[in-house]
Amino acid sequence: MGLVYLIILALVQGITEFLPISSSAHLILAPEITGQSDQGPLIDVMAHVGTLLAVLVYFRGDVMTAILGKLAYLQGRLTEGGRLALWVIIATPPVLIVGAGLYVTGFADALRDPLVIAAATAGFALPLWLADHYGKQVKTVETMGWRDALWLGLAQATAMIPGASRSGVTMTAGRALGFTRSEAARFSMLMAIPVILALGLLAGIELARGADPGATLSDGVIVAALSFAVAWAAIAVLMRVVDRIGFLPFVVYRLALAALLVWWAL
Repeated sequence: MGLVYLIILALVQGITEFLPISSSAHLILAPEITGQSDQGPLIDVMAHVGTLLAVLVYFRGDVMTAILGKLAYLQGRLTEGGRLALWVIIATPPVLIVGAGLYVTGFADALRDPLVIAAATAGFALPLWLADHYGKQVKTVETMGWRDALWLGLAQATAMIPGASRSGVTMTAGRALGFTRSEAARFSMLMAIPVILALGLLAGIELARGADPGATLSDGVIVAALSFAVAWAAIAVLMRVVDRIGFLPFVVYRLALAALLVWWAL
């Protein structure tokens, strides 16, 4: 597998996993731009490893606080870290249930039509702008409650529609619930940890079942390293500038991307 294509895959995975711009739309365009076939489960696993490590490293303080809080909770003490871990746990099941249902029934493949992805990419852009424009900026992760976590989890489940963007729908819900922009982005990233882990495990299961890896181990290591670097940079940029620029640039980009997908499909 060529180095240029590996770089493109790492850029797509690393950037679109955390920015609200839809990874599905970009993953459709990547093979068309490069003329390559599907990258295979090995690259999927390694790309998810890279992005998972990026979010764990960037939010290492929150992750360690959540781990220690969960241990304290098991001992009967509910700490700030325990609440953070509890909110992530509450937010996770909806997307796993919906994702499992789509995977088992095979309906997930039917949703990967370019026009469906284009419609979702554009259709979920307007709610992001409305929530960001009119939403209050009063809540933080530390002041959220279980209802906030549940609503964010239900929003995350809609990301199973290709083109909706997991980070996009969760940041939209966060802003609609009154979270500040950076705090909506922060909890969206933390919610991604179990989801990325689940997706990586799914690709790993396919690999263990004997699926064609589609690449060599050295290719996978390159993608993991590049995905880590790109994802870390994407998170860092988003967290530093989102309060100043808002989500409008991402909304405009999504609309342009949807138009490009429609043009390509037709």
